[in-house]
Amino acid sequence: MPRPRVLSGVQPTGALHLGNWLGAIRNWVNLQDSHDTFFCVVDLHAITVPHDPEQLAADTRKTAALYLAAGIDPSRSTVFVQSHVPAHSELAWLLNCVTPLNWLERMIQFKEKAIKQGDQVSVGLLDYPVLMAADILLYDADLVPVGEDQKQHLELARDIAQQRINARFGQKDADGEPIPVLKVPEPLILKEGARVMSLTDGRSKMSKSDPNEGSRITLLDPPELITKKIKRAKTDPVMGLEFGNPERPETDNLLGLYAILSGKGREAVAAECAAMGWGTFKPLLAEAAVEALRPLQQRYAELSADPAELDRVLAGGRERAQSVAQATLDRTRAALGFLPVH
Repeated sequence: MPRPRVLSGVQPTGALHLGNWLGAIRNWVNLQDSHDTFFCVVDLHAITVPHDPEQLAADTRKTAALYLAAGIDPSRSTVFVQSHVPAHSELAWLLNCVTPLNWLERMIQFKEKAIKQGDQVSVGLLDYPVLMAADILLYDADLVPVGEDQKQHLELARDIAQQRINARFGQKDADGEPIPVLKVPEPLILKEGARVMSLTDGRSKMSKSDPNEGSRITLLDPPELITKKIKRAKTDPVMGLEFGNPERPETDNLLGLYAILSGKGREAVAAECAAMGWGTFKPLLAEAAVEALRPLQQRYAELSADPAELDRVLAGGRERAQSVAQATLDRTRAALGFLPVH
């Protein structure tokens, strides 16, 4: 039996942080053992807001290098840049033409971001969930790792595939059974570490877009900066650390980070820190974070010193991704009635 296929990706906007690593990339590394994994740098999504062209190219390379530094193995996974495979843009257009506008207008993230951007909001910001659907559907993904805040986007991809493509354009075999044009993916909800919160507000997710640099630890922060950020992290005046108290969100977040980064697990750190003060705990958390990131940072430095190796990996990933994506695109074009290319 073929392995179930998984597809995921991260935008190359801002510096990847602990939330990206613990909530997504670290779990991708584990999936390589049991799944056929495709991981892309979703640079087309990065231009839905104003951007610096030179910075986009640099951040794309940095994000790809961090994938590899974190343990993504190009001999076991397909690693590529989204814009290097033109089928993403073409399938997005085909899906645009069958997706109702009101499906996009109800997307929660669009509403939130549109308020911030005001008159500068782009069509791309409204439409990027359709591009995300194209990203997923192009690769016949069986599973898509998603956090709670991305479930709505996956549901849109499923609805487009089922209701707007397969139901309207699918054929039937000799026995009358439907032959779907696009595979309908299922969500893969990854629990542990899937929601890392801000160091300055335990009720908000750690975010690349937060203007406060102290709210996050990036994967390439040097040890002294990691220690400084953790020392300044928001806490409360209560002695002793605990999980599950809704009145102490920062405590829950920092203790949870320690459980993951130290490798000790929640039960052990809950017992270790039950009577501990913040002055004792924060150095322990800082040391655990520094040591957890050390191998990743060392591998990233090696990759940065050999850009030709990264280019080779991305070229190989593009070749495999293109072959899979083109087959899906050709199938969809045929179903929609386009004249074949000869």
